[in-house]
Amino acid sequence: MKFSAFSIWQLSPIKWLRKIRGFRLVYTPLLAIVLFTAVMGVILGTLQLQEKSQQESALFRELAFAKQRIELRFANNTDALIAINREIAASYDQEKLKQLAYEQAGELVLNNHEIIRIIWLSAERQRQWMLPPTTTKTDWINEAEIAPAINESLKSTLELSRVTIRPSFSQFISLNISGEEPLLRERKIVFWQVVPNIAGGEIVGYLAALYTTQGILDVIPGNLKSQYRFTLLTDNEKLLAISSDRDTPKRAFSNQTSLDMGVLSPNLTLRIDTYPPPTNLTFRMLIGVVIGLCVFVIWSLWSVLKQMQVRQEAEANLRTETSFRSAMENSTPVGIRAHDMEKRITYVNRAFCEMTGWTANELIGLSPPFPFWPENRWEELIEKMNRALRMDGLKTGIQGAILRKDGTLIQTRTFIAPLINEKGKQTGWVTSLIDISEPNKIREELAASQERFTTVLEGLDAAVSVVALETDELLFANRFYRENFGNDSKGHFQLIGNEDSNKTLRNIAEDLQDSPPGIPTSFLYQESESEEVQLSDGSNRWYEVRSRFIPWVDGHLAQLLIATDITQRKEAEDLARQQEERMQFTSRLTTMGEMASSLAHELNQPLSAISNYCMGVAKRLDGHLDPALNKEIMPALEKASVQALRAGTIIQRIRGFVKRSEPQRKSIAIKDIINDAVGLVEIEANRHRLSITSSIADNLPELNLDPVLILQVLVNLLKNGLDSVREAYPLSSRWTAPPVNISADLDTSIFPAMLRIRVTDNGAGIADSVTQRMFEPFFSTKSDGMGMGLNICRSIVESHHGRLWATNIMDGAQTKMVGCTFTILLPLESPDSRDEIQEQY
Repeated sequence: MKFSAFSIWQLSPIKWLRKIRGFRLVYTPLLAIVLFTAVMGVILGTLQLQEKSQQESALFRELAFAKQRIELRFANNTDALIAINREIAASYDQEKLKQLAYEQAGELVLNNHEIIRIIWLSAERQRQWMLPPTTTKTDWINEAEIAPAINESLKSTLELSRVTIRPSFSQFISLNISGEEPLLRERKIVFWQVVPNIAGGEIVGYLAALYTTQGILDVIPGNLKSQYRFTLLTDNEKLLAISSDRDTPKRAFSNQTSLDMGVLSPNLTLRIDTYPPPTNLTFRMLIGVVIGLCVFVIWSLWSVLKQMQVRQEAEANLRTETSFRSAMENSTPVGIRAHDMEKRITYVNRAFCEMTGWTANELIGLSPPFPFWPENRWEELIEKMNRALRMDGLKTGIQGAILRKDGTLIQTRTFIAPLINEKGKQTGWVTSLIDISEPNKIREELAASQERFTTVLEGLDAAVSVVALETDELLFANRFYRENFGNDSKGHFQLIGNEDSNKTLRNIAEDLQDSPPGIPTSFLYQESESEEVQLSDGSNRWYEVRSRFIPWVDGHLAQLLIATDITQRKEAEDLARQQEERMQFTSRLTTMGEMASSLAHELNQPLSAISNYCMGVAKRLDGHLDPALNKEIMPALEKASVQALRAGTIIQRIRGFVKRSEPQRKSIAIKDIINDAVGLVEIEANRHRLSITSSIADNLPELNLDPVLILQVLVNLLKNGLDSVREAYPLSSRWTAPPVNISADLDTSIFPAMLRIRVTDNGAGIADSVTQRMFEPFFSTKSDGMGMGLNICRSIVESHHGRLWATNIMDGAQTKMVGCTFTILLPLESPDSRDEIQEQY
């Protein structure tokens, strides 16, 4: 800024007087500032001297108080030691008083931190007891490097006390203690106090107390040690103890005094130092503030001289900026209006006028409800406006509507901000309006499209889920997924069918991060082959799973998975397979029936011939042989003939049963059938060194059944029992094998009572997997078995309206199977006989 040079002599008299008065107004405050500064300097200097004097007085007072506390503590300790001596002298023959003195000494050590040990010595200087008792922690005095100095000092102090017959102190002892523990550092300088125990004018013992110099400073209150540093010194300024390692300022106040601990005590000096500096920081701050204020006033007066020209330039800039702001408001499509505190419109821009169709003169001065509001929404819009004004506007704005002058309705969003003047006082509000009719229309169309899409996804009978690769977070799941797998991503990874799938997805995400920016297009939208996955959560449900990688809305890679429930299809396939197996079983059964018919036809003639030959040979030999030889041969031939007939009968019965014919029943005792079965199987049992026993209850009623078929069932069960025992016991130890037992009795635990036949062996039992299938046709655990034995047995028993099942026998600990029992239940009366009896009545 340029100033034209001028001289006051060139001005007119009136302007010259005004110039002189301007200079006087400028220099008068400068003179006042100089005087004010000088007076404040004198006052602050006086205050500093007074404060220094007060600090020295306070320092002396605190030092005297600390000295008094230390000397009083030593006097109290000496009195306590003398009192303990009196107790010891009076309790020479009384153990209770000795114990009392011992306890008093213990309390003295416990309550006085400066005393670390008290020792009672006899007149011959023999240690009687000490406190605290010697332990691994308190026996540091007897260490080889420390003990000589301490003992020598104690010895000289005892001698001094003996000679003077009064309490005495030793010189200070510096100990070479290793270690950095605080307790060890406090004990580096110690000294003894010995109090003689005088009784009857003679010394009967001594009471010695070991002090630490650092412990003496603990007598001083903690609040003083936080404000001052206390130091114990000798005459030659040797440091004995210090309350803090913190350094004091170079100009700190200090004072010292000597301590009188007793008549024969060493010279000890207590020194006190102040922590804060002698010059108060407040004083310096006051000086700085005064100088700063003076400089500020001078600068402000100088600035006034230039203010006029700056003000003119600012007014010009303000006019320019106002014109610019007006042009900007008129060019923006956002409608702007201003309200005063009574909500009257005070300003509208051109865009607002175009938006409403009203002129600025028509709008300024109007109060709500405004004419551009729809009449049917006045109350709603007034309530929204009041709420927004109370909350100083909303960040999201207020959605409303404007009725144009031509009757057109447009949707708007209004933002409100308080209008603050230059004094910081609110004078009204400024509102800006945006026409959102078109965005609303687009948003509604998008919402409708989104709703249709969501409805389709929610209605699918397939699980749709999207999981982020980096975080394993479930980003989207439809209704089917949420109902079956919950709201987390565990179901997603179950459907993938790999327990480490989440780790694999993370590895893919890490590889893509290490690759150049952007997701490779070839990696996206590649649909994997469909896989059939069975869940391992116990539900045994099957899903057909398809997956692909897609970019999510935030740009990160995600995995889309679609899983269709195919459990019903799998069950239908399993059912079809089972039906096919049943058809195969039926075909094999049919073939077996045809084979049985062929075998019966082919074997009947040889068996008939065998029977006829045996009977013919028996007749021809009858009466022609020696009676002894005849007695051996004839029964054998007769039995061979009978067994041949029986074999033919068995084949015929099996053939008839396969052809679904009813069994040929007759009344017979079950004992005879069991004996025949045992007789048939006993030959094979003896061949394998095994045995069979039978136990049949007395007075069992005769049953109406087919004896040949029931005999075949019992023979089959006995053979199975022998096979089980033979597998459990090797040949060398079969003489110890328990026999296979067959028993018959009445089961009266059910109604009506039934005949119960049990075949029990002591083999290895039957596995659970075998128990479930052992009655199925063509299922066998034997390498040469057909798998029809037990199936035919159960069919025979059920044709007699009975039941057949197996039960394992466990050992006493219920941990091992030690055998198996097959149980047969047969009704005492056949259904046909019961029907005949009912018809008679």
